[in-house]
Amino acid sequence: MANIDLNSDLGESFGPWQMGDDESMLRIVSSANVACGGHASDPNTMFKTVQLAAQNNVSIGAHPGFPDKEAFGRRLLPMSAADVETLIANQVGALIGVARLAGASVTYVKAHGALANWAAATPEIAQAVAKAVKLAAPSCALLAISGTELDTAGRQAGLETYSEVFADRAYQSNGQLVPRQIEGSVIHDAKAASDRLIAFLHSGAMPTLDGGTVKLNADSICIHGDNPAAVAMGKTIREQLESEGFNITPFTG
Repeated sequence: MANIDLNSDLGESFGPWQMGDDESMLRIVSSANVACGGHASDPNTMFKTVQLAAQNNVSIGAHPGFPDKEAFGRRLLPMSAADVETLIANQVGALIGVARLAGASVTYVKAHGALANWAAATPEIAQAVAKAVKLAAPSCALLAISGTELDTAGRQAGLETYSEVFADRAYQSNGQLVPRQIEGSVIHDAKAASDRLIAFLHSGAMPTLDGGTVKLNADSICIHGDNPAAVAMGKTIREQLESEGFNITPFTG
């Protein structure tokens, strides 16, 4: 039986504003990417999300992003590589501290949104992310978009590095995600997403928006928690994976 991890971006509420159904998602996924106060979240939300993840035996990851709640971390902010290092260290450190308060541990780091896409395509930024994780959270693994500059930088930095693919996002021929402003970039149909994943896991070839395929590796599969169809999609994908003989388990921790 092959192992595969399911992860989701969670803890993205802020004060009284609610994002996603974290309680339901934490009964489906095996790893939780918890927002660290940059693109979303606040200290109380972080604490509650970490507690809930621990109660569900879900691996906890720090999910740092641009400090841009207005745009949910999905627009590129002008920063130097040094700025990115500080941002990562600050947000990851914050979640590690909150997790300790909750009696839990952070086991990995996954960059969010526009920051992740920037690191995926830009060696200098990828190296900055990897360096910050290595120094600020040396016991943590790095979860990176498969086949990207960040995937490479993590391994070169000596980090325990794992590759992820996305259940609900379309791919370009270079292995990077299709920008959200392009039609077809987000998959909302649970069966279509599940069928695509199963075919990919058996072949290693991910379909691209232009009709081709790209070879990728997958230690983990991301289902976005802010997608309105996230819970239904997560249930369908998990059930289908298990029926195909896959064991859903954290990739680390």
